Amino acid sequence: MPTVLKASCKAPTNIAFIKYWGKKDEVLRVPENSSISMNLDKLFTITTVEFSPRFKKDSFQLKNEKTEVKEQQRVFKHLDQIRAKARITYKAKVMSVNNFPASTGLSSSASGMAALTVAAAAALKLKLSKKELSRLARLGSGSSCRSIPDGFVQWQAGNDHKTSVAVSLYPPDYWEILDVVVIASQEKKDISSTVGHSLAGSSPFLPVRLKMMPEKIKKLKMYLKQKDFSKFASLSEQEALNMHAVMITSNPSLLYWTPNTLTLMKQVQRWRQEGVNVYFTINTGQDIHLLTQKKDLNKLVSKLKNLKIVKKIIVNKPGRGARLIKKHLF
Repeated sequence: MPTVLKASCKAPTNIAFIKYWGKKDEVLRVPENSSISMNLDKLFTITTVEFSPRFKKDSFQLKNEKTEVKEQQRVFKHLDQIRAKARITYKAKVMSVNNFPASTGLSSSASGMAALTVAAAAALKLKLSKKELSRLARLGSGSSCRSIPDGFVQWQAGNDHKTSVAVSLYPPDYWEILDVVVIASQEKKDISSTVGHSLAGSSPFLPVRLKMMPEKIKKLKMYLKQKDFSKFASLSEQEALNMHAVMITSNPSLLYWTPNTLTLMKQVQRWRQEGVNVYFTINTGQDIHLLTQKKDLNKLVSKLKNLKIVKKIIVNKPGRGARLIKKHLF
């Protein structure tokens, strides 16, 4: 084995139309329900991983951002799982950079863990399929498994490590639906998604949500196949509110929205009445995703630019999954 092993990966964030909330297995991060998502072409993490016998301990640096000890330990734990698979004990140097604010509901853990998984596996010369990489990424962050395949993705919940896997439903160029990310706040959320998932079972609405899920997934996949934007996006908006209803009614209650989030949600409903075909969806944070089509994009962006609370607008098309790149961060 070479004394220095190094690789870099670029991995996208993803937006879930059907979201997962709650886990059947906390350790394996097997979700309570399947989910459907789309990789975003403009929001991504780049990670470089190098293993070497020269390193006395693991190190992790998130470029231009501070990292807490808890975040670092999560990275090191995931490296341990990948090292065990490769049967080596070399320590690693890891550097990552996000092109968007982390921990605001834009799925930084999804792109981050996907990039770490693919880069580390490649550096250690592990020959893994997309499905195998998806399973491995899931152990670091549940939603990161959806950032491995291309385009439109379904994370099949399964019941164990083998059956809980993400697969591509359609390639990125299948449908030019647009996801307009609106950053209205860059403050980090108070409670992480990992902690939030553990509270899901305390909500009286979780059993109702899970009972509705198979039919909801069936409908969304049908609208995706038909490319019926209004029905597809409307169901996605309802689904986001459904998930947040579970969060709000958990014990203790999880309130990820800020006043700016609510303002944008109300504006979207008003803009629809004015003829702009746009819907919102929200992850576990305060920043909002607006679903629209090319014909309505200019009107939507114009309206957003008139709002003082809007700090940044990022227009995304469906994107590719995690992939190796030649340029390293160090």
